[in-house]
Amino acid sequence: MGSLQLSSCGSSFCSLPFHLINSTIANSHSTLRPSKPHSFFSRGKIRAVSTSQENPSGAIDPEQPPLVDFAFVSSVLLPDQTPDVHLRQACGGQKLRNIMLDSNIDLYGPYARTLLNCGGVGTCGTCMVEVVQGKELLNPRTGKEKEHLKKKPKNWRLACQTTVGKPDSRGLVVVQQLPEWKAHEWRYEEILVDPSQPS
Repeated sequence: MGSLQLSSCGSSFCSLPFHLINSTIANSHSTLRPSKPHSFFSRGKIRAVSTSQENPSGAIDPEQPPLVDFAFVSSVLLPDQTPDVHLRQACGGQKLRNIMLDSNIDLYGPYARTLLNCGGVGTCGTCMVEVVQGKELLNPRTGKEKEHLKKKPKNWRLACQTTVGKPDSRGLVVVQQLPEWKAHEWRYEEILVDPSQPS
């Protein structure tokens, strides 16, 4: 079982730009050690760090717009057997389905063709995701979710029925994509990192 570790400074990621993380994870085939305190990737473990800037006192910079951080974990492993993780940011108050589709995150897998899914109205149940972290930012399960997910774990949601926070929300949501097709097990660990300390 692999381990997904997201290092954070307070409630958000720190330091490394998202586009660098995404390309690094997607192309990582060996151990990569960027300069401190950015990120560390190794077989079976991933530490990913993002871009939310905080001031030295640890408070959130009021000049930064409120954004929710997302870590989307693919249902398949990379060739080096590490989890394929995609980090994104989005404003709160949106449906998780829209955030995933706008961010080019695989939501439907084998049901991606138009005739195999309902297009976001909650009738087909093909947009299931597993919310590993950040459930407190989500709206309660809707009636359609209760109907489609009655035999599924409590942390499974329909992305088309799930609203993430409000426009001023901040936080972290870790999502397992296509949980019914998941080909590997992993666990989530949050590691608090003090940016002033060497790693």
